Amino acid sequence: MSSLAIVEPKTGALTTERAPTNPAAVYLSSLAPTGRYSMMRTLDRIAAMLGHTWRTMPWADLRYEHVQAIRTKLAEIYKPGTVNTALCGLRRVAQESWRLGLMDSEDYRRIADVPSVTGHTLPAGRAIGSGELGAMMRVCMEDPTPAGARDAAIISIAYGAGLRRAELAHLALGDVVADDGEGITLKVTGKRNKERLVYLDNGAALALRDWLAVRGDAEGPLFWRGRKGGHLERDLGMTPQAIRDVIHRRAKQAKVENVTPHDLRRSFVSDLLDAGVDISTVAKMAGHTNVQTTARYDRRPEDAKKRAAKCLHVPYTRRAPAS
Repeated sequence: MSSLAIVEPKTGALTTERAPTNPAAVYLSSLAPTGRYSMMRTLDRIAAMLGHTWRTMPWADLRYEHVQAIRTKLAEIYKPGTVNTALCGLRRVAQESWRLGLMDSEDYRRIADVPSVTGHTLPAGRAIGSGELGAMMRVCMEDPTPAGARDAAIISIAYGAGLRRAELAHLALGDVVADDGEGITLKVTGKRNKERLVYLDNGAALALRDWLAVRGDAEGPLFWRGRKGGHLERDLGMTPQAIRDVIHRRAKQAKVENVTPHDLRRSFVSDLLDAGVDISTVAKMAGHTNVQTTARYDRRPEDAKKRAAKCLHVPYTRRAPAS
């Protein structure tokens, strides 16, 4: 028995308890909070196929043939990207089993050698049009409560800097590192605790200044938690889910459908590329290590294909309605 960090299912928080060493728990504890809960659900789904939960599953007993069978079953149900995420999790759990001395190196190498699923699916999400973004900003500007100023700043930064919802939620006042009167510089901590500087200009900088005027200069979270009536809980920060709820609610008020925080991030990438900014610079602004990741956010190719289709003429005339 050993003291081990365990991930709580509902909150994603880590607790310490006396428990048999669980390689899945060791792996989950190495993940950032934003990805931990999602991977825990994935491992739970895999364990359920074998009559277990992720906590009770004997992960170290998995062998190559088991993982191949799991791969085949998942591929019958889910898209390639989802299956490959699950396989990545299984490989990492096997790696922790080997590191903990629960699996020999030969069995681990065989599991690591299980191939990913091939295939391509259409990219998720969409880009937000300028009119849609304007409508969302208007409903915030027309809201005279503190929440109106806060939400305008959140949406402005989500689009104007392409921040992930977790990055927005974790911003503190001290992360506003400079304001030269023209633009504002923010320090952002992204995935794997990688820090980067982002720059806000024009309307995004104005929206943040207006929120700071309402918020004041007290140290603590940049964005405060809300309550009914547009009031805010001073000094209490927001969760990534609360950021998502704000964007969803303002989009609904603006009668803009199917908007997520990541759609604003996709629009940030697409609009910068459309403006002629090179993809390497856009990748750095978005916090991407690989430009191929940035390319997956680009929604311009679909518009280009639509324009190309208009170049073709099919000589067909609609039939007259039957009398």
